[in-house]
Amino acid sequence: MFENRKAAQKPMAPIVNSEPGKPVSITLLTVVGEHARMEGKFDITDSIQIECEVGGELNVGGKLVIGEKGVVSANVQTVDAIIMGHYEGNMVATGNVEIAESGRVTGNITTDSLVISKGGFFNGNITKINEAGRQVVAIDEKRGDQQKQFGSR
Repeated sequence: MFENRKAAQKPMAPIVNSEPGKPVSITLLTVVGEHARMEGKFDITDSIQIECEVGGELNVGGKLVIGEKGVVSANVQTVDAIIMGHYEGNMVATGNVEIAESGRVTGNITTDSLVISKGGFFNGNITKINEAGRQVVAIDEKRGDQQKQFGSR
């Protein structure tokens, strides 16, 4: 049983950094299985690409890539994330988060940088981590400005 599973796995090419012309070679664990579903608490020291259904909690020491066939319903702690499939939950990313044009996200994201490509979907709240490591909630700032505007009329 395990021999067939090993033989069916194909090595993945390294992910290319989002900065043009700067390829980055990283270790990438890939979880593939069109009808596979995994649930639990996962601690991954490197990077992972998910092309199946995963639920629970993910702690990723590198980059989390949710492929187009990936469906993740979990609370996530990661460095960087690229979402091309479906994600639902609360995410804390100390680096960058990118929602691709095929990406669908429902939940709250705390990150230093969020990019949503044209066609990408996001429904939730964003909290920015500034340089001092303090969290600043942009939505509360806007509410405060609106209250000042309405209060002065």
